[in-house]
Amino acid sequence: MKFLAFAIVVGLSASAETLHYSINWQSGLNLGEASIHANKTTSSGTDSGWAFQLTLDAAVPGFTIRDDYKSSADTKFCSSLLEKTVTRGTRKSSEKVTFDQEHNTIQRETVGGGKSESQAPGECAHDALAFLQFTRQELAQGRLAPNQPVYLGAKYDLQLTYTGTESIRQGDRNVDADKVRVSVRGTKADATFEIYFARDEVRTPLLARLPLALGTFTVELLP
Repeated sequence: MKFLAFAIVVGLSASAETLHYSINWQSGLNLGEASIHANKTTSSGTDSGWAFQLTLDAAVPGFTIRDDYKSSADTKFCSSLLEKTVTRGTRKSSEKVTFDQEHNTIQRETVGGGKSESQAPGECAHDALAFLQFTRQELAQGRLAPNQPVYLGAKYDLQLTYTGTESIRQGDRNVDADKVRVSVRGTKADATFEIYFARDEVRTPLLARLPLALGTFTVELLP
């Protein structure tokens, strides 16, 4: 379940958007829901960036998962702040990641714990919420986001591969979607999943499939 957030984090091209997803086991059993909220922020009447939030509420027998992620980014989706609260069963943790894009540094702080600082890659470091919005924008312009480190607390190396167009079931009809394979690598991470983006103007994420040891989980856009 660790990478469900990567599979469902999304962004948008309008000034505001809310998307709701169901999380299902391969048997069809519903495990919970996730919601994505995003809004453009303004300063002195002009666009200054984006505010994102992902909430996830799911459970498998005997184990509850509740996540809340909040992210701030500029108009180019370069991150400034990521706040993360994660509940796994009876364990709860919170942390904050602060991005200094000007000095190319990233500070990670655990609430009630330690603090560390690392060098940011390149001129525009992305948290996962901002990066997936950037990915949608690039797809809408006929491009694929380049491979790069992405942050969801810890740093993960992401590699995207476009694998073509596929027809998938959406509600009561079949729709064509762009299929993208996402490989995630980190210190304690090694996972690959697939995301299907609608061929609309904003490349709305419709479906994600995430194979794990317990089986394949799906994350599907609700009507």
